[in-house]
Amino acid sequence: MITHIARQAIYNIDANVIAYELLFRDGKENCFPDISPDEATSNILANSHLSIGLENITTHKTAFINFHKDTLIHHFPTTLDPKRTVIEIVETVNVTDELVKACKHIKGMGYKLALDDYDFSEQWKALESLVDYVKIEVDYVLSGKQFVLEKIKAFKQLGITLIAEKVETQREFNACRALGFQLFQGYFLSKPEMIEHKSLDAAASSVMELISISSEPEFDFAKLNAVFEKDLGLSFKLMRFINNPTFNKRERIESLEHALKYLGSVELKKFIALLAIANLRGSKPEALLVMSLVRGQFCKIQADLMSMAQNPPSSLIMGLFSFVDALIDMPMEKVTQTLPFSDEIKSALCSASQDKTPSCVFGKQLLMCKAFEHADFHKIAELCKQLNMCESDVFEAYYASMLWAEEMRKCAQ
Repeated sequence: MITHIARQAIYNIDANVIAYELLFRDGKENCFPDISPDEATSNILANSHLSIGLENITTHKTAFINFHKDTLIHHFPTTLDPKRTVIEIVETVNVTDELVKACKHIKGMGYKLALDDYDFSEQWKALESLVDYVKIEVDYVLSGKQFVLEKIKAFKQLGITLIAEKVETQREFNACRALGFQLFQGYFLSKPEMIEHKSLDAAASSVMELISISSEPEFDFAKLNAVFEKDLGLSFKLMRFINNPTFNKRERIESLEHALKYLGSVELKKFIALLAIANLRGSKPEALLVMSLVRGQFCKIQADLMSMAQNPPSSLIMGLFSFVDALIDMPMEKVTQTLPFSDEIKSALCSASQDKTPSCVFGKQLLMCKAFEHADFHKIAELCKQLNMCESDVFEAYYASMLWAEEMRKCAQ
């Protein structure tokens, strides 16, 4: 059986990723026939050997995994590492004495438990003394209802870690944090905080110059060298990238000129895009950089699968810059006015930022990125058909992109 996995990040109060919720499906259907998606998740995980390894999907962070009642009681997969796994009890289960007994047993094995999509039903009282985490949707949290506030307070007194779900904006994030939530799940990082009259600093201007040069099929090495020479910070980062053994195992690079000649035009354009995003991040959470890197590499591999021309590396650059509005807190429509991208790329970026249906192939590549980030397996299958790509190849590409982004993150530090 082929198993496909998607992940959704869980952040701490500093907006750093500390865990991932994992969602699964089989390779033929979006869930097992005639049973719930949650039960399908449990069966896939319980019965399948995940060749890629959970630790690779989570980059060695904690994995939150949904389990259905029957799996918890009868088929719990004890091969999971209790130090790296949180067992999520989904909201669709009925709490019975048998389930409570099973949860006590699993807790005794060293696993941590979480209540997923907590709905304030009375039935959960039987499990509240056993769980370590409670996940509550932001609409409940910010409803202002007294019973919600009292329950949140009670959970805190029990030492339970509260996770706010579906946090979409910085305002919601701040409000949940003020109420004592310690962890957060949602897409608030990708929503820019709009700041009037935001301007780019000198370093960012250098980045834009590099992007302008690298967006051309052929570029002037002399102009490129001049930009790097006037910004020592960017030059230093370029040297660190190239000398990293992940990319260069053969030759020690000693000078900027040597670096430029060693890479060649196509690879250099990719490095410039990576440097640009790492530099534009500024004080923003590292998670935004990683998300940008994943999208960039994933779009690049999609272009490879579709046999698209890669000079300039438009798909990679587009993916990398798809969060630039959030990185510099400026509307994407305004950002793209300063970027020397083709009209097609600009249109794709603006459509993605506004959640509009794209008309071009680049826009559909970004839509594929978002489908993975939202674990929308039906959308993934639909886009694979539209773009004439093998679904298994696309999942492998996404896994490879996550691993690549982790290596890039280390190089950018």
